[in-house]
Amino acid sequence: MKDSFKFLVLLIFIIGIFIGCQKEDQGTASAYTKKVNLFMKDAMEIYYLWNDKLPDIDYKNENDSKEYFEKLLYKDDRWSFTTDDIDALESSFEGIETSHGWSLAFGTFTNTGNVFAIVEFVYPYTPASEAGLKRGDIIVLMNNADITVDNYLDLLNSSSMSVTLGILTNEGITTGSTVNMVARELQLNPVLKTAVVVHDNHKIGYIFYAQYIDEYTNAIDTALQSMIDQEVTDLVIDLRYNPGGSVDAAQHLCSALAPLTAVNNQSTLVELYWNDEIQKYWTDNQIMSQIEVDFDSEVPVKMGLNKIYFLTTSGTASASELTITGLGPYMTDVITVGDTTHGKYTGSITLKPEDIYNNSDYYKEIENWGIQPIVLRYANSAGVTDFTNGFAPNILVEDDLFDTKPLGDMEDPLFRAAIEDITGTSIVASKSAKTLKIPHRMFDRGFSKYDKNKRELLIDKPELNFIK
Repeated sequence: MKDSFKFLVLLIFIIGIFIGCQKEDQGTASAYTKKVNLFMKDAMEIYYLWNDKLPDIDYKNENDSKEYFEKLLYKDDRWSFTTDDIDALESSFEGIETSHGWSLAFGTFTNTGNVFAIVEFVYPYTPASEAGLKRGDIIVLMNNADITVDNYLDLLNSSSMSVTLGILTNEGITTGSTVNMVARELQLNPVLKTAVVVHDNHKIGYIFYAQYIDEYTNAIDTALQSMIDQEVTDLVIDLRYNPGGSVDAAQHLCSALAPLTAVNNQSTLVELYWNDEIQKYWTDNQIMSQIEVDFDSEVPVKMGLNKIYFLTTSGTASASELTITGLGPYMTDVITVGDTTHGKYTGSITLKPEDIYNNSDYYKEIENWGIQPIVLRYANSAGVTDFTNGFAPNILVEDDLFDTKPLGDMEDPLFRAAIEDITGTSIVASKSAKTLKIPHRMFDRGFSKYDKNKRELLIDKPELNFIK
């Protein structure tokens, strides 16, 4: 009996040592993870807008680098993120990505909980367009199975799939045809649609702009020059699904639109505010290009407008909001039509280990990692900043995806409201055969797995003299 008791005590002691060792092993990250974590820590301490509020966390005890990065973020930061595929991230910023070429909105029927998707728009010459999909199409099944809150993002992320369309009737939605798609690498021109419509002696130009991409500023130039050539009297730019992009592309668009005096005088479009250390460095060294963005007097197309209309929704973010607020102090009227914008007043840069360390032998094994931290906030020349709740529209109009018209069509509700405000006369819309009596709620939208990337206001990577 005494021997059994001794054996039991010894067994408990051994188990305790084993569990303690396990906990110690679990609390210490691998050498590789430590190196990734240290890169994140060093980069955030230098560049992060809220670097004075970074928590005191021992990076050596964090086993999951992505979770560690999330722990570093300030409570107001909804936008910073990290990636272990830096090449794909940078390609997505350039408008190159593997996708089906569609943008979707997702909703649930509140009486059943069933999830559905509706096509917001489709790029031409993509798998989605080749499958015959168009704006307003309803998707009710994916790979012959129900869409759920757990799998709905597969519509954006999967390499191949079949989708079953729904047919809207007065009684509900019935099942329609099924189409198959295989995603492929696409180069996406963000100027998706242009049009000119005539109403009540006004010639009104329309441009649908999907994303701010440096490589496609020539497409904006072409679209705006066509408006000049067609002698439009008014201009409407559709940003309702534009999540943003680079500050350079926003500067280019604003310079092409703004009054000539502001552009030719290179007036301040927005001012930039970094963390205290970096802001002091720019100021002390009089590097003004890093603390303000001016209108570019060298843009090839200058419309010199005093009034413009933007179509907006909650999908309008970042560089789109910079465009709206940046032009505000210089134009007589900047009128928004639709719904409240996203509310992103910050900018970010892409940081890789090579941007922080000089020794390539040190960082080579983690060179696939990168972070996209918020590094600044911006304000327009009138001081407007921190618009966390977005910009409410001047003219509130619902973007009803159950009763869509083609983009640029005069009967599209948002475009129609802009035309009616421009002309002061109404447009008689054709009666729709579609009515949806089933209660529903829209809960998400997106184009691809890189949507979060596109909400970033991308800033050129600055050169600092205190990098390790």
